[in-house]
Amino acid sequence: MPEPQDLERRATELLQRLIRFNTVNPPGDEEEAQRFLAGLLDKAGFETELLAAVEGRPNLIARLRAESDGPTLVLLGHVDTVLADPADWSVDPWSGELKDGCVWGRGALDMKSQVAAEIAAAVALAEEGWRPEAGELKVIVTADEEAGAEHGAQWLCEQHPDKVRCDLVVNEGAGQVLEYDGKRLYGVCAAEKGVFRFTLTTRGRAGHASIPRIGDNALTKMAPVLEALKAGQPKYELSPEPEGLISALGLDTGDLEATLRQIEENDPRVAVLIEPMLGVTLTPTMISASEKINVIPARADLKVDCRVPPEMGTEHALRRIREVVGEDGFGVEFGETVEGNRSPVDTPLMGHIRSFIAREDPDAEVAPVVLPGFSDSRWFRHAFPDCVAYGFFPQRKMDLFEAAPLIHGADERIPVEDLGMAARFYAGLAEEVLR
Repeated sequence: MPEPQDLERRATELLQRLIRFNTVNPPGDEEEAQRFLAGLLDKAGFETELLAAVEGRPNLIARLRAESDGPTLVLLGHVDTVLADPADWSVDPWSGELKDGCVWGRGALDMKSQVAAEIAAAVALAEEGWRPEAGELKVIVTADEEAGAEHGAQWLCEQHPDKVRCDLVVNEGAGQVLEYDGKRLYGVCAAEKGVFRFTLTTRGRAGHASIPRIGDNALTKMAPVLEALKAGQPKYELSPEPEGLISALGLDTGDLEATLRQIEENDPRVAVLIEPMLGVTLTPTMISASEKINVIPARADLKVDCRVPPEMGTEHALRRIREVVGEDGFGVEFGETVEGNRSPVDTPLMGHIRSFIAREDPDAEVAPVVLPGFSDSRWFRHAFPDCVAYGFFPQRKMDLFEAAPLIHGADERIPVEDLGMAARFYAGLAEEVLR
């Protein structure tokens, strides 16, 4: 096992360097950063390959193989980021500045930090002469995650499955410590909700806006729909991940409404995070009607972002939609639909995570969570149904409530201590799994 101080230093310096590559997506321009990372891994003894769906946006695959068969562990990450407006920041978003014990810059949390910790761990192990006793360690760094992964993980899993095939994946999605009512929990993202976005349509009759009653205004018919979506909540549903989380908090899973009220009273921040895990969510985001200000609209369209628990489909989503807004007076048409996915909760990989946290933070617990959004894990779960994919980037110094607002926000940063903790986890995991 590499020295903890060396791992922390490596991860810190590497993150600073990665932040200085401007990989805002779009356009991405990930090639320079990927070639830099490939050079580090290649020098340490990895077999490296860059595969690109489009010019200038390669994905990196690095492999360290044993001479005997065994599991394949993937340390997964993406190197592209969202936009940053320097006017909103107190530092240059692409400086990688080290200040107040933190590395600052776009990607410091999402997710160049995890890429830095994973690669720092992998390179340190390889430079010390470590090799898997059985199986294979792969480091996969993708492009295009922030824009949906069409040129990244999706493309790799669909077009080059043999190059990224694996048994275990560790990716982003959870890991910051959560404190509630005297308990300390580290989440492990074992599942992701599905996306079932839809358009809700009301219809009327056009007319001149100067005579309001001459037409039948489709837009005003949206008022009760919007009120219902504002006030209504689809029925709460229990699934393995929130059940594990709520139980770890020491709360009852029998009456979810009462439990959520209790959480809300004790710490509303926790309720905000847990509620989306408990079933379908419906969030109206866009509305359109007449194209001219003086024409009463005959049609109005409301676009709703709908997220559905893992492994549930369109029929389940529609049932919950009708539960909130009723049956009549509008039409519903689904657009983008991606079924949610999950990995089993009770696995040896979860056991490795629990053992790590027991050593690092003995009074804390580990609990599964479901991600309301999605990550590159979904492409690996879909392509390789038997693989176990978890999101886990452990952070103790910066808790969940401090980290969450910084992701995609101004003054994104991560404590150096947390970089070191994560790098220790990835190094130890490789040693434990591949032996």
